[in-house]
Amino acid sequence: MVVAESLTKVFRDGRKEVCAVQGVGFEARPGEALGVLGVNGAGKTTLLRMLSTMLEPTDGQAVVHGHDVRTEAQKVRASIGFLSASTAVFGRLTAREMVTLFGRLNGQRGDELRARVDAVLERFGIGPFADRLCDRLSTGQKQRVSIARTVVHDPPVLLFDEPTNGLDVLTSQVLLEFVEEACRAGKTVLYSTHAMHEAQRLCRRAIVIHNGRLVAEGATDELIRAAEAPDLERAFLRLIGGGEAQVSR
Repeated sequence: MVVAESLTKVFRDGRKEVCAVQGVGFEARPGEALGVLGVNGAGKTTLLRMLSTMLEPTDGQAVVHGHDVRTEAQKVRASIGFLSASTAVFGRLTAREMVTLFGRLNGQRGDELRARVDAVLERFGIGPFADRLCDRLSTGQKQRVSIARTVVHDPPVLLFDEPTNGLDVLTSQVLLEFVEEACRAGKTVLYSTHAMHEAQRLCRRAIVIHNGRLVAEGATDELIRAAEAPDLERAFLRLIGGGEAQVSR
């Protein structure tokens, strides 16, 4: 589970302060994908980076899989897999070496490590290019490797930040199917996106962030009804254009 309370992040740009996230609170439960919806620049990435301990909150608090992001950062990191569209791979490593490295960084060794690497290489169709240098992989192949390195240690919490940006349809489908499998396996998933068709497929509940603030939260079907919209995309557009809306969780 992930629980956030009044999370705030202020950046200083010279003499000015920019509030990227202000007072955001929510909970994400095991066995579900919580949609984190917003346009580019809404604050979604900053929010996920605070949850992953990459950024320290200016104010507020969050607990990830029972661990406080401020005081138990190492335990939080061991509990999560964090993937974004901009996640890089190491060009001079092969796909197999890349996934193996992240398994080792997350404490796996010996037979356990080899079994997990083999399993995720097979799951994401990496076998045909597993021993090719990452510099020589296509964008879609690199993202498959990034997915595999994110989940090789089988974390209970997954943070996905616009993971299908720039991907072809086939690789996007691999990612979406994996998120569905992860939910069935009882994992907690935060799925940040501005692709509303993905959110409507994956997420039973969602939060909507606009200009760093939480403007709506609840079950996706309730958000659609509350906005009197035919689908999540048009509900989202209406929600970010108006006042706050909160529906049953």
